[in-house]
Amino acid sequence: MNKGKPRDRLTVAKRLDNRHPGAEKSDQGLIPWVIKGELILNCNCTVFCPCVISLGKHAPTEGYCQAWAGIRIDEGNYGEESLSGLNIGLILEIPGLMARGNWKAAAFIDDNASHKAYHGLIQIFTGKAKGTTGLFKNLVSEFLGAERAEVSFEKDGKTRKLKVGKKIDGEVIPVKGKDQNTDIVAVNTNYWMGSDITVATANKGRVRAFGRVWDFDGRSAEICSISWKGPER
Repeated sequence: MNKGKPRDRLTVAKRLDNRHPGAEKSDQGLIPWVIKGELILNCNCTVFCPCVISLGKHAPTEGYCQAWAGIRIDEGNYGEESLSGLNIGLILEIPGLMARGNWKAAAFIDDNASHKAYHGLIQIFTGKAKGTTGLFKNLVSEFLGAERAEVSFEKDGKTRKLKVGKKIDGEVIPVKGKDQNTDIVAVNTNYWMGSDITVATANKGRVRAFGRVWDFDGRSAEICSISWKGPER
């Protein structure tokens, strides 16, 4: 825990400007930003998530989606503020078809983020910074909140692990194909996260946050290299 960092906490999205008085509304959606790194996601689908190929036009296997995600930022910036080296945890809840919206979402921001980086990441993950994640502004009807947390994203061989305090404990690994040294990858998709999605499964998928008690061990997972930017896509 970095004791020198401010204890930012965003309970609801509409408080953003009150929590960060130095951020002018006129800047929203105008500041250039970049995030490059890797994303992992584990949801309640019993087989590989159909949203990747159908782009949200096919329902999740359970009729609704509950998911956690982790993002490792290898290179990034929001304006002149560096985001490199930071990790993010997310939880997502979608009541039906992904493309129909009415999502709920929450974010856990790396405790090592500066105040400006924290503010910038909230702008990005609420869709207000436009660009790749701008779809969140249209699809997320309720932003449950954002808070600082100890967020670790580790890679051990092909296994990826996300740990957000006691709130998210996840581990995903690629599904083995006929050639066990080659990952199964859906390539050249139009999926918003990235075009090439590695088919994976969760060895562990535990969430205890914002009233959610989820355990998605053995369920669908995804691994994806990301190259996001804004305000233009």
